[in-house]
This record gives sequence, structure tokens and C-alpha cells, in this order.
Amino acid sequence: MTTKNDSKQLLWVDDEIDSLKPHFLFLEKKGYKVTGAVSGDDGIELIKKQNFDLVLLDEMMPGKDGLTTLEEIKEINPHLPVVMVTKSEEESLMDDAIGQKIDDYLVKPVNPSQVLIVVKRLLESRKIVSNTSMKRYIQEINKFNQRLYGPMEPSDWYEAVRILSWWNLELDNSNDAGLEQTLKGTRNDWNGEFTKAIVKQYTSWLHDDNRPTLSPDVVGKYVVPHLKRDEKLLFVVVDCMRLDQWMLVEPLMADIFSIQRDYYFSLLPTATPFARNALFAGMFPDDIHRTYPEIYRVQEEGSLNRHEGQLFADNLSKHGLRYDRKVRYEKIYNNTEGEAVAKRMGDFFDSPVVAMVFNFLDILAHGRSTNVILKEIAGTEGAFRSLMKGWFTHSPLYTILRGFAERGFKVVITSDHGSVLCKRGTMAHGKKTTSTNLRYKYGDNLNTDPKDSVLIKKPEEWRLPAFTLATTYTLALQDFFFVYPNNYNEMVRQFQDSFQHGGISLEEMIVPVVTLTPR
Repeated sequence: MTTKNDSKQLLWVDDEIDSLKPHFLFLEKKGYKVTGAVSGDDGIELIKKQNFDLVLLDEMMPGKDGLTTLEEIKEINPHLPVVMVTKSEEESLMDDAIGQKIDDYLVKPVNPSQVLIVVKRLLESRKIVSNTSMKRYIQEINKFNQRLYGPMEPSDWYEAVRILSWWNLELDNSNDAGLEQTLKGTRNDWNGEFTKAIVKQYTSWLHDDNRPTLSPDVVGKYVVPHLKRDEKLLFVVVDCMRLDQWMLVEPLMADIFSIQRDYYFSLLPTATPFARNALFAGMFPDDIHRTYPEIYRVQEEGSLNRHEGQLFADNLSKHGLRYDRKVRYEKIYNNTEGEAVAKRMGDFFDSPVVAMVFNFLDILAHGRSTNVILKEIAGTEGAFRSLMKGWFTHSPLYTILRGFAERGFKVVITSDHGSVLCKRGTMAHGKKTTSTNLRYKYGDNLNTDPKDSVLIKKPEEWRLPAFTLATTYTLALQDFFFVYPNNYNEMVRQFQDSFQHGGISLEEMIVPVVTLTPR
């Protein structure tokens, strides 16, 4: 009986090749083609003339021994997998073999099943992992789909985005194109159901004390309790960080901290002027507008986040936490600023609470849509995650986290919102004074397609400020982004496949909030 392994060519080099006939027959029944060589020299000559997929190499042979033969094999084909077969388990011998980059080793006497396991692992692991992954994926997705079309609790949506994020990371390692396409379909389906649920339930959450955790609740729930126990705390907000991006770098923290990961819902619009102000203030945007009219006096998005330090201090004060000295707050836009903060880290250690905002990831996401080189480097979501991990590993943020851990600070790290990879343009109609964001807009008498967006005619129902009597908001759904009719094609060309935020999607709204306790 043969299998689909017919093309796999094995070379077995052993001076007692006749004694290996049972192994040859067993492997051939499993679909492998096996060629024998009785010496290192014969093996080398065969490798020069023929393409093999794997070599099984006896370590003890007269004449040219296994290690010498291995060295020559690697000179001819450095990427050819080699399994060393040896009678000895001496550590020094294994060190020498491993140092010359053997891919595995077997200790004599070996049975056919042992050989088969090693061969399959080296030659078919990707296919086996892919097949196993698909089975696991189908089981997990089908199980969740049974919940998806029934009543969904907030915790169910947390689980949905966790599952999608986990599989995103799994596929980054496997490069399984078929499974990746299947995951995209699942993500679209789940986002479709999520947006329906949010449009239906969100406004009721805003007026319910038993609501799921929203942006204004984060400081009170995750920061204040530590401070009331007189624990020193670093509060970090990484602008525009998604759950899958955090999950990619979370293992880097495991040696330094014990990790408790929770989730919350970012306010709408899922954008810095609204969600992050609410996060620091512990208030909804309409209340911020009434309490701090200077914050929203100018309707320019870039001017709406200049008072976060004040909002944070006032929020702590409302919880009974008043400090003699000013609450330490730092906003860091780039690595140069971050390195400067890291160098003077010691200046913060005598403060009971320190808040830091890192804007680099948001700048990177937006820069990708206008910078050709950056878009080439981070052309896919997986590539963008990899770029984010590279940044984090070498970032001042990582240095700061380690430094504060050494001084016994607890850390609460979160984001104000995530982002979604936009695929589809949808028309937006408004005046020249309409805000420019691609996933949400506010202005007078807006008009958008109700299939692709939600139009908010009464901002007070969504706890949003009204800048004029005619102020309306519109939020893009799923992976849509707003374009203007007079510039439709140019905007689609520029912003399709760009990361944006401000609308309604799992990736934007469900945000990690992580408590790190120094080990």
C-alpha cells in the first residue's frame, strides 16, 4: 500500500545496510522511496547526483565516520535534513552532532515505528499540523457558532475576539492559506452578528449601572483598587492596540510579571478624542463636554486630547485619592521621546501612581496608509503584528515596564481602542465642516448608507456631545470606511487595506486590560 509520500526520497547510510531491509520494506509500505549506501563516501556521491529529502546517517562506520560525512553533506546541501543513528548516548557525541546541525537522532537498536515518527515529523510536520489545525479550528468554531445565533452575553463576545486573535497568531506561524481564508470568512460572519448586537444593545448599556465594563469604568475598576491598597502603580495606555497584538507580546512579560488579562468595551466612536478621554475621565463624552467645555470647544480632532492628565487626576480625586504632588502623566509620541523618559525613569519611582500614553502604534497604523515603504513591509495583518512585536521588543516601553517591575510597581496596561483592516468604501455626504475620520464622522446633517453604517441623529442617546443644534454622528460597520462622492476612486485606492478605527467591529471595540504583578 502506498500513500501520497511517493515523491519523498530517503537515503540511509550504514555499513550494515543489509540488516536494515525490514526498515526499508516498512518505510516503502508507508510510501517512501529508500536508497541505501554502505559508506560515507558512497552516500556523498549519491547526494551529489540525486535529490534526497532526508538522510539517515550511521554515526559509527569504518573509513569516513558519521560526523565527517555529516560535515560534507552540509557543505553540499546545508538544508538537507539529517538524522544521526548511533549506538552511543554519550553527551559529548550528541553535542558534536547537534553542533553540526543534525535535525534529530536515534539510538540503536531502533524499531521501524521510531524511524517513521522521526521521518514524518521532519518531512510532513507542516501538513500534519495543518490537518490537525483545521480539525481543531472546525471544532472550536462550530462550538462557538452554536452560541452565536442565540442570546450573546458580553463575555461571549470577549470569547469571540479571543478565539479570532488566537487563530490569527496560530496562522502567522503556519502560513496555511486555506485556513487563513476560512478564518477571514468566520471573522466577517462574527463581525456581522456583533455589529447587529451593538446597534441594538449599546445605548441601553450607557444608561445601565449593570452594564459591561466600558471605557469610563476602567480606571475605577482596574486602577483605583490598587491605589487604595497603597500599591504603587504604573498605568499604561498603548493607543490603538488590538487584542491579537497584545497576545503576541504577552509571553515576553511572563518572566517578569504574573499576568491577569481581562477585557472591556471601548466607547463609540472608537477613537482617541472620545474613547481615551472617557477612559481617563471616568465619564461619558457628553458629561466631559458639560464639565470641561474647553476640551470640546474646538471641533478639531487633534485638539481634543490635550487634558488627559487633568482628567485622570480629577477621576482619582472623585474616588477619594488626592495626592499632595501632581499625578505623574507622560504622553509619548515616538521612540526618541520614549528613550528620554526611560533614561529619567528614576524620577517617577517616588510617585504612587504614574500614567503613560504611548502613541507609536497608532501613528504606525495610520502611517501605513500613506507610506509606501511601510505598507510594503506591513502589507498584511500578520506582517503588521510582526512589526509591532519587533517594535515592542526593542522599545522604551519594554525597558520602562522592566524598570518599574524591579521597583515593585504593579502595572495596568490597556488601550483606548483597537483598529480594523478596512476593505470596503461607502459613501458619506456632509458639509465641509464634517470631521475627517474614515471610520466615524460628526457634523451637521450627515447622510450615509444604512447598510454599511449607523447614523446617530440624537447624540444624547449615545452619550455624545452635540456641538451644534444639528450635530449628527455616523459610525462605519464591520470593515467599511467612509469616502466622499466627489473623490471616491482616489480615496478607495489610498485607504483600502488600511488600518482605521472609530467604527463598530470586534477588533476596535473589545480591548484587553491587563494587570501585571512583578514576580
